[in-house]
Amino acid sequence: MEVRLDKRYPIAVDAERAWRVLGDLHALAGCMPGAELTEQVSETQFKGRVTVKVGPAVASFGGDVERVEIDVAVRRVRLNAKGADKGGSSASMDLTASVEPAEGGSSVLVGVANVIVNGKFAQFGGRMMGQVSDLVLAQFAANFAAAASALPAPSSASPSSATAGATAAAGATAAPPASATPVRAKELNALTLLWQLVKGWLGGLFGKRSGTTGS
Repeated sequence: MEVRLDKRYPIAVDAERAWRVLGDLHALAGCMPGAELTEQVSETQFKGRVTVKVGPAVASFGGDVERVEIDVAVRRVRLNAKGADKGGSSASMDLTASVEPAEGGSSVLVGVANVIVNGKFAQFGGRMMGQVSDLVLAQFAANFAAAASALPAPSSASPSSATAGATAAAGATAAPPASATPVRAKELNALTLLWQLVKGWLGGLFGKRSGTTGS
C-alpha cells in the first residue's frame, strides 16, 4: 500500500534556525516520536530504529536512512528510508523536505513524501494510515519547532548566506548546517494514537447527528 503525504507546518522560528534542525539528521530524527539514529555508516548513510509501544509491549523497527541530496541555497533535503520488523512488516519512504521563510521572522516546514507499507500495517488501509500519519507528523512538527527555537538566534553573517548557491548531492563536499542539539522524542504510543483516532471519529459522528437533529 502506498500513501502520499504533502504537508506544510508553520513554525514560529526563523528559517535559519529551522534549517539547522532540518539539515542535521541526528536532530531531525530526535524530533520524530520513537525514532533515533543508531549508527552513521558514511557521510550520507545512517542506521536507525523506530520504537512503537502498544500497552506494555514494545516493538522495534530497524532500518537504513540515506541523505540523497542537500541543497543549502534553498534549504532543502531529500531522504530515502526503509525498515522492517521481525514480524515481516516493512516500510519505505522517499521524503523531500524544505524550509521556507515567512512573514514576521517565522518559517514554514514543507514535506512531500511517498510511503510504501507492506505487511500487517497495510491492512489498516490508506485512510487510517493517513489519519495516523497526521497525528504523528503534528507531534513531529511541534518537536521540530521546539528544537529550532532552542537554538541561538542567527547572526548577521549566517552560515546559509555564506554558502548560498552551494548544492550538495550524496557524497558531495558541501557541509550541512551546524549541528543542533537533538530532541529526544518519546516512543510512539500506538494506544494513544488509536484513542485519538477514536475520539476524532466519535466527535465527527455526534457532530453529524447534532447537525441532522437541528436541521
